[in-house]
Amino acid sequence: MIAPETQEIACVEQGNAPAAGGNVGENGGVAPDFEAVYAAHAQPVYYLALRFLGDDAQAQDAAHDVFVKAFRNFGSFRGDSEIRTWLYRITLHHCTNLRQRWSARNIHATDEASILESQPTTAGDPLRALETKELGQRIQTALDRLPEEYRCLLLLVADQDLSYEQVGQITQQSPDAVRGKLHRARKAFSAAFAKTG
Repeated sequence: MIAPETQEIACVEQGNAPAAGGNVGENGGVAPDFEAVYAAHAQPVYYLALRFLGDDAQAQDAAHDVFVKAFRNFGSFRGDSEIRTWLYRITLHHCTNLRQRWSARNIHATDEASILESQPTTAGDPLRALETKELGQRIQTALDRLPEEYRCLLLLVADQDLSYEQVGQITQQSPDAVRGKLHRARKAFSAAFAKTG
């Protein structure tokens, strides 16, 4: 749950403090409906941020920031799309902004170990665990070599099991555009993956 002082600081920094009777409960806690949204979507939002950013600490911070933003704007959510697609759109925009700011200051190097440490391992079979780790490293390396738009489409469709229509809502494209770009993204991923072997 987001601490009340954190949400107040974030809201004041952005100039968007909730109006009286907004999403903050009587005792300063989070409204029950937002708690349910957080409980249902915290892990998928974190995982999407992790795959997009490639760093565990950055992904945790990004997921926290996404839910602070979502909390601030929860009362204005119109319901034109699913709550999941709304949260993923916030996540992708936030992660894109983070990557742009970060890459402007640093040379990009993915911390593959942090991605793999957060994944479940195959207990009891060390060879299988090693193969899974190596495959995960190759997949992340191939994803990192793709243009941002392709990586985004692949993560949304493959990792999050979203339909073309839902991905279109998140990326603000038509389902046909998503389908065409996804085809090119899969080809680019295959080529990048082959180079990691």
